[in-house]
Amino acid sequence: MTSSSQPTEPEQPATDTASSAPAPRGHGAPTDPRSGLRASHTDREAVAERLREAAGDGRLDLDELEERLELAFAAKTYGELAPLTADLPSPFQQGPPAMGPARTGPDVLTLKGGMHGAERVGRWQVPSRIVAKAGLGGVKLDFTRADIPAGETEIEMHGDMGGVTVIVPEGWRVDSSGCDPSMGGLRNKVAGGDVPSNPNAPIIWVTGSCGMGGVTVRNPNRWERRRLRDNPA
Repeated sequence: MTSSSQPTEPEQPATDTASSAPAPRGHGAPTDPRSGLRASHTDREAVAERLREAAGDGRLDLDELEERLELAFAAKTYGELAPLTADLPSPFQQGPPAMGPARTGPDVLTLKGGMHGAERVGRWQVPSRIVAKAGLGGVKLDFTRADIPAGETEIEMHGDMGGVTVIVPEGWRVDSSGCDPSMGGLRNKVAGGDVPSNPNAPIIWVTGSCGMGGVTVRNPNRWERRRLRDNPA
């Protein structure tokens, strides 16, 4: 008798209706775990600088600039900063990089940093294209003993959390105009990379995004130069 008068039946449709309602845009999609990381003063100022440059280029009006700057300086996490520049090109993407033909085909090396990192060092043959996915562990590419038959290569960067480090011999050229500095930033420390003494020197085209971990391109440091001198083979 009591089971026939249970009030649960009329309540169930209401629950089903609520659960079947359209979810908000993006609801259910995997969230980026990095978005919850705390932003620093430098991160906030970097976003503010991009917003000011966008306003100077006419991409934002003054009201939009003021609103976004207020949100930028109040942001506590990367997830709150990212949407403020999501619809803006980076300063390094105002035009296409001065690259040769698109590099496709089987001559591609993909390195995935994962949790523990990945590297290509010592003597190795450089393909026409490299995809570096840093993950959490980072990726290191050392070209100081590498053979580059084509005289050039493209590195598609995915800085992620771990970042990417690229070491090139003295005199090599590096064009990083096609890389988005993103949150982590791009540090191209190659000596004379913009105006090389030898225009026929090998060249590396850096594209992709620096992510949160950033990308550093540099010549060998003192200890690396010493190791190369002591072990030239």
